Amino acid sequence: MTKHKEVKNMKIGFIGTGVMGTGIINNLLKNNYDVTVYNRTKAHAQPVLDNGAKWADNPAALTKKVDVLFTMVGFPKDVEDIYFGENGIMNAARAGQYIIDMTTSKPSLAQKIGQLGDEKGLHILDAPVSGGDIGAKKGTLTVMIGGHKEDLDHLQDLFMTFASKLNYFGSYGSGQHAKMANQIMIAGTMTGMTEMLVYAKAANLDLEQVCQTLQSGAAENFSLGSYGPRILKGDYTPGFFAKHFLKDLRIALEEANKMQLDLPATKEAKHLYEVLVDQKKLGNDGTQALIKLWWK
Repeated sequence: MTKHKEVKNMKIGFIGTGVMGTGIINNLLKNNYDVTVYNRTKAHAQPVLDNGAKWADNPAALTKKVDVLFTMVGFPKDVEDIYFGENGIMNAARAGQYIIDMTTSKPSLAQKIGQLGDEKGLHILDAPVSGGDIGAKKGTLTVMIGGHKEDLDHLQDLFMTFASKLNYFGSYGSGQHAKMANQIMIAGTMTGMTEMLVYAKAANLDLEQVCQTLQSGAAENFSLGSYGPRILKGDYTPGFFAKHFLKDLRIALEEANKMQLDLPATKEAKHLYEVLVDQKKLGNDGTQALIKLWWK
C-alpha cells in the first residue's frame, strides 16, 4: 500500500471551526476525507457539518475517533485547555496518532506538547499557517512546521489539500518561531499600508489608483493586496481577527525579550493594536480595522 493511500484512509479530526479552520476543513471534505470536528460553540461548526463533517462532543471524544487530529484555536490558553484540560486531547491520545497544532501559539507550549507526545509515542507537529481566510478557502496556505521531519513527510499529501507550501524548520517550537517572524513582518506591512492610506487621503489622491499603483511596484505586499481593497469598501470583516494579531505580537515580543532583542517597530505595532483592541474594543474586526484609529 502506498503512503498516499495509507494517509487517504485515515480518519481526520479537527478542533476549531473559526474563519481559518472552516476553510481548511472544507478543503479536506472536498478531497473526500472522513472529518470529525469539535468546536466550543457547536453553532459555529454548522457550515462544515452541513458540508459533511461529523461532530464530537469534546476534545477527548474526538481524539478517540481519529488517526490524525488538527487543532486551530484562538489563544495559547485555549491550546492548554484542549490539550491538558478536562476531556483534553493528551489523556485520550494513543500511541501512533498524529496530532498537529496549527494555532499560532507560544513556542514553549509547542515544545511542552511535543515532549509529552514523545513520551506517549505520538507524532506531534506544530504547524501554524499564513495566508489568511483567502488562503484557507483556496487551499493555498503556507505552513511553518516544527517536529520530526519524517512525520511531516508522511502527512505531506494531507497537508497539500489545504496548502501550497510546506516549510520545515526543525524541532518542536520551530514552526511557531517561524510564524512569529512572519507576524513581525506583517506588523510592518499593516502599519505601512495604514499610514500610506492616511497620507494619500490627506493629499487628496485617488485611493484606489494609489493602491493599484503601489501594488504594481516595489511596495507590493500581501497586506496591501488583500486588505487595501477591503478598507476602501469599508469592509472590516475578519480575514484575521485584530485580537488574534495582537496576541501574536505579544508572543513575538515576549520571545524577542527572551533572546535579548529590542524590536521597536514591532513594539509600536503592538501599541497601535492595543489601542484598537483594548481601548476601542474592536478586537473582533479584521486587522485592517487599524485604519479606524485615523478614519471614522
